[in-house]
Amino acid sequence: MSGSTFGKLFRVTTWGESHGAAIGAVIDGCPAGLPLNESDIQTFLDRRKPGQSKYTTKRNETDQAEILSGVFEGRTTGTPISIIVRNQDQRSRDYGNLAYTYRPGHADYTFTQKYGIRDYRGGGRSSGRETIGRVAAGAIASLLLKELGIELAAYARSIGPVSVPEDEYRFSEITENSLYMPNNQAAAKAAEYLDSLIAAQDSCGGTIECQVAGLPAGLGEPVFDKLDACLAKAVMSIGAVKAVEIGEGLHAASLTGSINNDAFASENGRIYKKTNHSGGVLGGMSDGSTLIVRAAVKPTPSISREQQTVTEDGEETSISIHGRHDPIIVPRAVVVVEAMTALTLADLLLENMGSRLDKVKAYYTEEKNVQ
Repeated sequence: MSGSTFGKLFRVTTWGESHGAAIGAVIDGCPAGLPLNESDIQTFLDRRKPGQSKYTTKRNETDQAEILSGVFEGRTTGTPISIIVRNQDQRSRDYGNLAYTYRPGHADYTFTQKYGIRDYRGGGRSSGRETIGRVAAGAIASLLLKELGIELAAYARSIGPVSVPEDEYRFSEITENSLYMPNNQAAAKAAEYLDSLIAAQDSCGGTIECQVAGLPAGLGEPVFDKLDACLAKAVMSIGAVKAVEIGEGLHAASLTGSINNDAFASENGRIYKKTNHSGGVLGGMSDGSTLIVRAAVKPTPSISREQQTVTEDGEETSISIHGRHDPIIVPRAVVVVEAMTALTLADLLLENMGSRLDKVKAYYTEEKNVQ
């Protein structure tokens, strides 16, 4: 299988299946000297692990991260970092009736057509559990960004019909509710809506927003490797994401140029924008203002309500999916969007170091003087 590696310089390869022995990731290209231990990674994994509330799957996994290589005495060595998370609570019997039946909204049909074989236990490689490797790698990327004064904040902007207006964001409340919304009152309303869906054996989707502060201007490329293009690919690679927006996103199509353009201003020699409709990206490169990335997440496809489908032989049948599933993916996917954003930025930051001769000469001149 190709396509399991992301990035050019800060490269991540994820591996493993939902009901296999373990899930993991190999991170190559991380600079030596970055302080790192397993608790740094665990903090991120705990945000996506199952069983956090009644709105997440009851699969009982500790998702304990173990670093196998690439770290010595608490610091990265510059060699590949290998991380493993062992699966502990597989219940493959829950999927026995799905061996020859295609689940609506899943990758069963397409995976079979491509490979001629599929692991039907929880979706195998197509399972959302694959994101463990992404989150573990994203934790390391976030530490690298933090060393450069770059901070990320991700949260559920909306769940179903309940949305938090930007002027009502309260970032301190994100971790105070199980839905990771930046407003506790909105989270309470969303919880009521989710309760009604659970009773109806249904599910819903929502939107996740990630803001990045402290990015330098000029990150990204002006043609194919635009910052927003790279972010779109990264976030769209998350299984449940169906659309990505930067800044105004779709709303920009209904604005006029005089409104959508961000006026520049200068204060004490510092150039800045008076507004941020662009979401921190101009011409495919960061403009120094807050980066705003938004992901639209589809409803959980695994629902217990009866649905029409067919078997591998084309025989029409109906299916009711049992087992342990999230009625909504959004809360656990918040950290996944944050991780993919961090991985994209870490990769582009390393790539950007060689964009100007004066900076290359300054680095090697300084390095020579130090020696």
